[in-house]
Amino acid sequence: MADEDMRSAAAADRVPDVVIITGMSGSGRTQALHAFEDMGFFCIDNLPPGLMLQLANIVGINTGIDRHLAMTCDLRSQGLFDDLSDALVELDNHNITYKIVFLDCSDEVLSRRYNENRRRHPLQTPGETVDHAIKRERMQLRSVRDHADLVIDTSHTRTAELRQRIRRNFSKGDEAQLMDVNVFSFGFKHGMPVEADLLIDVRFLPNPFYDPEMRNLTGLDEKVADYVLDNPTTKKFMEQWEGLLDVALPGYVKEGKPVLSIAIGCTGGQHRSVAIACATAEYLKGRGYRVNLSHRDLALAVPRIGESDAH
Repeated sequence: MADEDMRSAAAADRVPDVVIITGMSGSGRTQALHAFEDMGFFCIDNLPPGLMLQLANIVGINTGIDRHLAMTCDLRSQGLFDDLSDALVELDNHNITYKIVFLDCSDEVLSRRYNENRRRHPLQTPGETVDHAIKRERMQLRSVRDHADLVIDTSHTRTAELRQRIRRNFSKGDEAQLMDVNVFSFGFKHGMPVEADLLIDVRFLPNPFYDPEMRNLTGLDEKVADYVLDNPTTKKFMEQWEGLLDVALPGYVKEGKPVLSIAIGCTGGQHRSVAIACATAEYLKGRGYRVNLSHRDLALAVPRIGESDAH
């Protein structure tokens, strides 16, 4: 079997059509659902198990369009657990694959979280302590936990670590594809981009604007791109820039960042920033990242006849 076929087969085994998220109140079910949402799952919070098949059909699960559904279910009563058992049988009958993720947490940590947040436990009755409500919930969820495909203890787990664990278990791609990377050029004269996570200023590079043959061209033109990228200063810069990206981006992926924006700026956003942004995007694609390339100010940067300020 080819490597690509092996990866596809592994993803099919790893990524079910439906993921049911349940577990102890306060253990991070909402954060887990957000992780699935970032991976492209259709997500819904607190769905009654009896509606599971109906929603799967509405979303288009098992129709060949590669959609997946994630949902949180509150299964603290035996009746709802019985409903879940019936719903899973229905999914089996319709050849819809599923997995149950149970989020657990120690009683001590859950109690501290509720006290710090000053929230009532959803099972807490008048006059009942939080600790007693937690213990009662744990007893009610014991059978659900025993049937789970994946149990994650969040007692000492940061949100980023929870997201990473979920992504590693249910992502269709490798780690590099767990984050979307937006690379864009811009011109400082048109304003700083507030959305940038990483920003690099390339105004130190030789400027094609001063060559009359390239003044009205852009970094998308081969003549300009060659002028910028073949320069010894640029080559030295790109070596260091790519090294920085090789260190930083895996760290962002590990932290569970779903989208990273990289801004590359020159004076007008016409020549140098465009060429470097294109080269950066190609480099990151070669590293397996999902990259979107754009040029924020290119339409504004084409100089008027007789204009004399540097771009």
